[in-house]
Amino acid sequence: MSSLAARQPLLTEGPIAKTLLMFALPILGSTVLQSLNGSVNAMWIGHYLGEAALTAVSNANLILFLLLGAVFGLSMACTILIGQSLGARNMLEAKRVVGTGVTFFVSVSIIVAIGGYFGTPWMLNALNTPVDAQAFAVPYLRIIFIAVPSMYFYAFLMMTLRGAGDSRTPFYFMVLSVAMDIVLNPLLIFGVGPFPRMGIAGSATSTLIAQSVALVALLITLYRRKHFLRLTRSELGYLKPDMEILRSLVFKGLPMGLQMIVISSSAMIMIHMVNNYGSKTTAAYGAATQLWTYVQMPAMAIGAAVSSMAAQNVGAKLWDRVSRITKVGVLYNFLLSGMLIALIYLFNHAALGMFLPNDGEALALAQHLNSIAVWSFMFFGVTFVLFGVVRSTGAVVPPLVILFISMWLFRPPFALALAPRLGADSIWWSFPLGSLASMMMAMGYYKWGGWRRARMLATPIDKAGLEKASDEAAVAGQQAPTTGQGVPASAE
Repeated sequence: MSSLAARQPLLTEGPIAKTLLMFALPILGSTVLQSLNGSVNAMWIGHYLGEAALTAVSNANLILFLLLGAVFGLSMACTILIGQSLGARNMLEAKRVVGTGVTFFVSVSIIVAIGGYFGTPWMLNALNTPVDAQAFAVPYLRIIFIAVPSMYFYAFLMMTLRGAGDSRTPFYFMVLSVAMDIVLNPLLIFGVGPFPRMGIAGSATSTLIAQSVALVALLITLYRRKHFLRLTRSELGYLKPDMEILRSLVFKGLPMGLQMIVISSSAMIMIHMVNNYGSKTTAAYGAATQLWTYVQMPAMAIGAAVSSMAAQNVGAKLWDRVSRITKVGVLYNFLLSGMLIALIYLFNHAALGMFLPNDGEALALAQHLNSIAVWSFMFFGVTFVLFGVVRSTGAVVPPLVILFISMWLFRPPFALALAPRLGADSIWWSFPLGSLASMMMAMGYYKWGGWRRARMLATPIDKAGLEKASDEAAVAGQQAPTTGQGVPASAE
């Protein structure tokens, strides 16, 4: 092993359980912070700017979710490619992934920002956004589109670092970004002190400033620490896109991004069905889904951590270790998700009461549907973990197909078929059915599917290029980061 590889924060050695937990916790923290940030921003807008402003933000966030869902898949492809490259000790391939990724994400983000800025009225009209809300939505969404390049590039850097074995550094800068956004929101909305009074545009501007400052600070930090994946002046040639890597980013990344769209579109179908049972039922369902968002966070964090960790071990061809990572990930899902679910059952009334004050009927409905559906998220958590493992090799289409079958072909038809007999309960029972179906299909594909033979790149760079890259790195004096997710030296 080269001296450079020896200093990398590898996920291919050390105790699996401790390494996975320490890697997953910062990812979980980042997810919680993002949700908290959205909730705080919505609170300022909803309480002080009115219902039309809150409606505007809801419509704008739907557009933003679709844009970020697509970039999630592309950046996850970067995570896997970099993880596999570092697991194989192939720094040359890792650098080429970084260079191609930088050019691709910057180019795409600029195109999206320009097109979105000028196409904002058209998109809002397509969503049938109420006229009174459009007066708020247009300025808000246009500033968000100006922030898209910072958002996209930050997402790329975050997933790159995770692929390199570091989930702590992205978390620290997420803390910085969220803290700035929360502090700046009221200052720019109301014009406190020297800050201009911008109304709803102030909320979007705070996001723009927070994202941009965090991105610049992260870049400065990586170069000051001489991160081993940074591109030096002599390596700027890697910014020229490698077509094989570019094809992998697009054709492997898009199916992962489409998974987010399948999930969100299924949720839209379910809320359409729920609306048929009246406002009380819809309010109950809305309160329950607020809790479900947090219940799913541990599984999603573990799934992301498992994907990064498995990718490095796939690159190193440590298949026995990949199997153990899967088992530990599933166990952590049951422990962490199970604890949250148990707390909800113990404090069901109090937890839902945070969202449904002074409404006994809606609160009773929410408690009832929670008792039917919330336990099934442990099954869905297993699916997330297994998906994280199988996509680490490049098998990204089967998870998309499984999600589509469970969330479109199981849930809605089941709810529609049993609605005459069960009423709204048919919707609540469709959640355990869909979760169980997705888990069984995911387990079947993990055991018998061909995911171990999948490849991210059709023609991976020859490992012989590693020694040359390592020698060049040694001459240039590159070092691994001084902080980040290190692997414990103790034996397993």
